[in-house]
Amino acid sequence: MLLFAIWIGFALVAPQTPATQQFVVLKPGTSTRQIASELEHAGAIRSSTAFLLYHYLRGKRTLKAGEYAFEHSASTLDVYNRLARGDVYSHTVVVPEGFNIFDIADALEAAKVCKRDDFLRVAQTDTSLIADIDPEAKTLEGYLFPDTYNISRSQTPRDVAATMVKRFRQNATTIGLNTNVHRTVTLASIVEKETGVKSERPLVAGVFENRLAHHIGLATDPSVIYASLLIGKFDGTIHQSDLALDSPYNTYKNAGLPPGPIANPGRESLKAAMQPTQTDYLYFVANNLGGHNFARTIEEHNHNVALYRQGLAKAGNN
Repeated sequence: MLLFAIWIGFALVAPQTPATQQFVVLKPGTSTRQIASELEHAGAIRSSTAFLLYHYLRGKRTLKAGEYAFEHSASTLDVYNRLARGDVYSHTVVVPEGFNIFDIADALEAAKVCKRDDFLRVAQTDTSLIADIDPEAKTLEGYLFPDTYNISRSQTPRDVAATMVKRFRQNATTIGLNTNVHRTVTLASIVEKETGVKSERPLVAGVFENRLAHHIGLATDPSVIYASLLIGKFDGTIHQSDLALDSPYNTYKNAGLPPGPIANPGRESLKAAMQPTQTDYLYFVANNLGGHNFARTIEEHNHNVALYRQGLAKAGNN
């Protein structure tokens, strides 16, 4: 009995160091016996028997599901307490402003959070997450708020999407977005893709509002790219066939806003869509300096386009 007590004590308090960094994913409902076995197999603890005995002596505390990383020396007691606290390992996933659901799915798979197709399946079908704020929504596009997320692999793709939607709701409440949500988010998504200059966003939104009021097609390239992405056709370059694509998202062929957002806008683009600048501009084009030149007439716009092309040619010769 004395030898057994000494061995148990040693197994519980002596530090154990895994040979290499090990990850153990404990799913909800996993039995304590299986948890102990997986920890021992990963080299995180010395003895599953000692782990189980301590668990019973502690009154069978609840051990939290999640992903745990083990790489440093730690005793079985340390490991047990980590599981009891739920000190799970999380993967940092950055979702920049303007990412669409395909970009986010790629980022999640790269971070080994979930499979790309599994997340897309949720993002493209589970609109119940936003049905109360946007009954028109066909997907979650536009409502997966750009931010930095710490995500555990124990979270399902729907859990991840719900977290991003929750962040959208929080920011929408802060900026006062509570009416015309579908239209505002759709416009904001186009503004987000058209300019990265914060000060320009309300002006770009104003140009689009003017074009809508004058029944002029938006003719925005990001919408064409999105139309091609939806059918798996986009290869990084806009082709003539893309401009002729028969899609409601093709704003070269269809007047008005597309049927839904084409990306996930941040706060500034949402605010710009809510409060666009009052202007008489109808056109804008890049100015080779990171921003845009704006024009009231097609003649002014053609002049700005010529300047832009000259700038490109000059840069190509340098």
